[in-house]
Amino acid sequence: MARPTTKLDLQTAADTEFEKLWTAVSAVPVEERERAGACEDWSVKDLLAHLHAWHEMTLRWEKIGSAGEKPVIPAEGYSFADTPALNEAIYQRTRNDAWEDIEARLRATHAELQSVITRYSNDDLFTKQRFQWTRSTSVGAYLVSATSSHYAWASKLIRKWSKTCQGT
Repeated sequence: MARPTTKLDLQTAADTEFEKLWTAVSAVPVEERERAGACEDWSVKDLLAHLHAWHEMTLRWEKIGSAGEKPVIPAEGYSFADTPALNEAIYQRTRNDAWEDIEARLRATHAELQSVITRYSNDDLFTKQRFQWTRSTSVGAYLVSATSSHYAWASKLIRKWSKTCQGT
């Protein structure tokens, strides 16, 4: 799927890729969803927790930015160069969370992000530097990265893991 460049494309891509994500998850035997290996040491559950954590960060950035303040991006104490360390911190924080909790939180934050997308016009979503808090990029770029692009990445890993689990 091409990278979204309009509000409708973004809404559609986010929902389409989210459904593909859950289709990929459903193909993994239940007993394999919490076993490490889907993404190096991460399980399918860990991948979903990772997506949720990045949803939360994106929602926080947008909320703070919309209030006219400057959000810390990506997170306090981290730059984008530190993303591997941030992702490891997310893993350590969420690795013992229950599957049901992670699934519920991910579904909820997906819906929240769709609500955020709805509030913006095409121009506001995809004009670079439209808002000071987005620096050199656009709100839409952050939202694409947190939704459709991230879902596609996770789906690919999960589909590969599913084949490994089924011995094909």
